[in-house]
Amino acid sequence: MRAPLAGPRVLLRRLREIMAEPISAQVRLDKIVMQIAANMVAEVCSAYVLRSDGVLELYASEGLKREAVHNVTLKVGQGLVGLIAADARPLNLPDAQSHGAFAYLPETGEEIYHSFLGVPILRAGRALGVLVVQNRAHRTYTDEELEALQTIAMVLAEMIAAGDLEGLSRTGAPLDIARPVTIPGKGFCDGVGIGRVVLHEPRVVVTNLIADDTARERDRLTNALTSLRLSVDDMLARGDVAQGGEHREVLEAYRMFAHDRGWVRRMEEAIVTGLTAEAAVERVQNDTRARLQRQTDPYLSERLHDFDDLANRLLRVLMGRGDGALGKDLPADAIVVARNMGAAELLDYDRTRVRGLVLEDGTPTSHVTIVARALGIPTVGRAENVVQLAENEDAIIVDGETGSVHLRPSADVVFAYNEKVQFRAERQQRYRMLREQPAVTRDGTAVSLSVNAGLLVDLPHLGESGAEGIGLFRTELQFMIASKLPRISEQAALYRSVLDAASGRPVTFRTLDIGGDKVLPYLRVENEENPAMGWRAIRFGLDRPGLFRTQIRALLLAAGGSVLRVMIPMVTDVSEMVEARKLIDRELAHFDKHGHKPPLRILVGAMVEVPALLWQLDALMRISDFVSVGTNDLFQFMTATDRGNLRVANRFDPLSAPFLTALRSVAEAGRAANTPVTLCGEIAGQPLAAMALLGLGYRSLSMAPASVGPVKAMLLALDIPRLEGVLGGLLAHPGLPDGIRAGLRAFAQESDIPV
Repeated sequence: MRAPLAGPRVLLRRLREIMAEPISAQVRLDKIVMQIAANMVAEVCSAYVLRSDGVLELYASEGLKREAVHNVTLKVGQGLVGLIAADARPLNLPDAQSHGAFAYLPETGEEIYHSFLGVPILRAGRALGVLVVQNRAHRTYTDEELEALQTIAMVLAEMIAAGDLEGLSRTGAPLDIARPVTIPGKGFCDGVGIGRVVLHEPRVVVTNLIADDTARERDRLTNALTSLRLSVDDMLARGDVAQGGEHREVLEAYRMFAHDRGWVRRMEEAIVTGLTAEAAVERVQNDTRARLQRQTDPYLSERLHDFDDLANRLLRVLMGRGDGALGKDLPADAIVVARNMGAAELLDYDRTRVRGLVLEDGTPTSHVTIVARALGIPTVGRAENVVQLAENEDAIIVDGETGSVHLRPSADVVFAYNEKVQFRAERQQRYRMLREQPAVTRDGTAVSLSVNAGLLVDLPHLGESGAEGIGLFRTELQFMIASKLPRISEQAALYRSVLDAASGRPVTFRTLDIGGDKVLPYLRVENEENPAMGWRAIRFGLDRPGLFRTQIRALLLAAGGSVLRVMIPMVTDVSEMVEARKLIDRELAHFDKHGHKPPLRILVGAMVEVPALLWQLDALMRISDFVSVGTNDLFQFMTATDRGNLRVANRFDPLSAPFLTALRSVAEAGRAANTPVTLCGEIAGQPLAAMALLGLGYRSLSMAPASVGPVKAMLLALDIPRLEGVLGGLLAHPGLPDGIRAGLRAFAQESDIPV
């Protein structure tokens, strides 16, 4: 530990006095640089602030020519000051003019100064400006002087972030803290959300920076670290992570950071310079984040997230805050911004106030994305660094169609999106006008359009969309958002509510598709290397027949006097259907024995989502009352493409000859056996892909409620015989340079079909 320094503490106390004086922002900044120069025995102290146009403007200086203030500017990356802003790290030079990045600015009069120490003014890892001291003599500044300047830069960062320096620039350009930022991401759920940022895990803002008693602050840090370490140890000792797995690995990383002596030493040294414990944590957090953000190694990027999470936990302990994230006063136009979150956490928010969701991580098929889609919330994922760039209450636009996030958008962007929202509303109104119109093509072919659902909040969309029923009800969502296994009565109540809301329309309940990536916290399963192809769905149900039979019993209770349609997921071999039907028959016999009112009829179907079934179609059709194709998994397994991996998820096109040929074989087998066949994957809700499915022989499609209108508008303009001729030609020549998708799009354009 270095010996305590009197200078920095004296300077911080003087800065606190200056901050309390009733003076203008410019006078305050002028006094600050004057105090820094005097305290550090520097002949020059200058503060540069980053504007929204990417230019660093000299805002105050002691020692340079007075007329240079607000007239001298540098671009980010230009000169030594620009280099510090670009790299977000300090420069300590005994002879600045010999450095390759030195830029001579005659209007400043700095050519007589040689030694140079500059530090970035950092907030949340971003450089908002640069603070510089200079001397005529050739010298290297000490580590103590460097740390003192970094500490003072934190004070300036809060001044900039608070808007205290707005309006000082003679150009009128706003500061970078409010700069509009467009963040590219991946569209997970279509739609446009315009509103205000609500950080799911708000970044703790430290306002008390300067310590009165450094010994007390060290004690506070020690006590907070002890509390933090105990909480991490407690989480590691809990039964749900004690046996290993990914969650335990994350917590082990937290524990490693929490006990890291280097991290603790740097925070203690920051306190010695005169900072509070909170400010010391933020100071070290800023430095570490700025350093790790320059790394390209994905492992180090993940460690940055771990470190940020741990530092924020420590800040909350120091400031006496709990870990609650939702807050009580949700704005009416909330856009939730998070690194990632669970499905249950999203459902904790008031649905009537959430207009969009932005995730740094996540995948199109993650649990929270499925729930967001069911709720009709525009969602963008893979929005890099959005949590650090956003502040609570920032204006934000989420475009789930393009995958763009516009943070603090400019007026012209807001205007353009208001126009887009109005256009989408008018288009949705046209779709609503088609609600009562039968789904019949121009050549007179009737098509059944149903919706996919999984939550009670989905059910009002059934009537609004004009769909004929629920082609897929995902029963596992009830289990995923519960803290314990739902009882039979709770399951039956949900299923009864679904049937009542359908008002006689057909409802197909898919039995539990859990396992793989759909982990239930109250069911312990082993970690699997390839969970999508592991112990999941009907494999899990047949190995745990008690769970499967309990669900069947709940379905039978709910469907008394109604038609019950049950669909078995992840069937790989016909024998699994035989075994599943035996268990269903066993529950039906138990049901009759106890005098319950039975369903009018029970229909049991299989999902075709494992390629092995393509060579068992005749046998499958004979023992199934209906068949439904799950294109999401079927495409994933056929092409060995992990749909949760964004590096390969878009590598292959579902509208390719091999995949369409496989889909056609299922439709033809169903027609030959007189077994109804439907399709409930994602592509059913895309008008162009749905058109291809109709050309393959499908006459029943199930999709998200919002897709019913666009698909119906497409089929009303479609002549299926003409389409079949075009599609047959495309499939007969799979090597066409433009591909099947381009050929179908050209056909739609020529035929004036909206896709």
